[in-house]
Amino acid sequence: MITSLRLVNFKPFANQLLEFKKLTLFSGLNSTGKSSVMQSFLLLRQSYQQGLLPGKGLALNGDLVNVGTAIDALFEGAKEDFIGFDIVWENNSEGRWRFQYDQEVDVLNRVEPVNSEVYKSNLFGNKFHYLQAERIGPRPFNEMSDYQVRQLGQLGIKGEYAAHFLAINGRKVIPNSSLSHPEVKLKTQREKEQSSAKSMDLIDQVEAWMGEISPGTRLKIDAKSDVDLMSFQYSYGDSNPYRATNVGFGISYTLPIIVAALASTPGTIILIENPEAHLHPKGQVKMGQLLALAASGGVQVVIETHSDHVLNGIRLAVHGGKIDPKNVQLHYFQRQNKEGQAVTEVISPKIDRNGRIDRWPKGFFDEWDNSLEILLEPAVEGE
Repeated sequence: MITSLRLVNFKPFANQLLEFKKLTLFSGLNSTGKSSVMQSFLLLRQSYQQGLLPGKGLALNGDLVNVGTAIDALFEGAKEDFIGFDIVWENNSEGRWRFQYDQEVDVLNRVEPVNSEVYKSNLFGNKFHYLQAERIGPRPFNEMSDYQVRQLGQLGIKGEYAAHFLAINGRKVIPNSSLSHPEVKLKTQREKEQSSAKSMDLIDQVEAWMGEISPGTRLKIDAKSDVDLMSFQYSYGDSNPYRATNVGFGISYTLPIIVAALASTPGTIILIENPEAHLHPKGQVKMGQLLALAASGGVQVVIETHSDHVLNGIRLAVHGGKIDPKNVQLHYFQRQNKEGQAVTEVISPKIDRNGRIDRWPKGFFDEWDNSLEILLEPAVEGE
């Protein structure tokens, strides 16, 4: 598990230390640096995959992330022309990367060696998932990739291989039994069938958790191997299958997150941007609870979110004893102007055993209260 990250001269950060726990949540206004933290991990992994690490430089553009040019990555007010990433893992192993900015050719060259043991960590191996904010929407067909799915166990950064992953691994038992969908005591058998998983198999558990988003969801996946595509349809209870293009965006956007959470073994790290995208409030709360359960089972989860409902789902999981508050880290990013230079400041509220947060800095999920205060005032009469 990653326990800390220090960013030096990277994008909006002059020198920023961030602590990480089993579940780490980033929040803040747009363009305050949340995605930049995610990108630091992705840049290192991308550079390793492209063969530039160890020993060469930083791959700023590739399959995982596209930053642009070296000057785009360098902190605008940097006093020295280098970018630094320092990562510490729970076994006290440490990676300290320094990349020198070469202004003449606009590249970032490696200038310091790093202990090669760090490249055996989850950040560089197959026990890793990254799901970006722009995931794939409803498609009648999804991509297949034996290399990505069978050999690497990946879902694709847009979730494009989630259907193929389920087709191959759907009848495998989920590795963490604590993620099993809770049994729900309902009045009718039909309601129970729409709310509870049939088994500990991945496909059944995925359907059960998807039911929290859209009750009664069932998945129908067929391989079209001759064209390397997966046919993906949904049904509800005993209904006929529907094309994916005839169901809501929330289903397609949510599926790869649920699959990643349920299928990951302990020691896996999952980076997720905007898990709340296209979800109704109840679904966002359930998403927060599911990710908290995954973290409590040994999967490290890092979330970037704008949703107070996702946060509340995590708080409910803490309150319900599903995850220890010591395993939850909150970071709130805000932009400050110092000596004419825009810099990012990070505030880290704490959460207690009751799910309560010790401080609410201005802008930290406070818009509901701000709006309510205005609505409680008498309305302004029109002239």
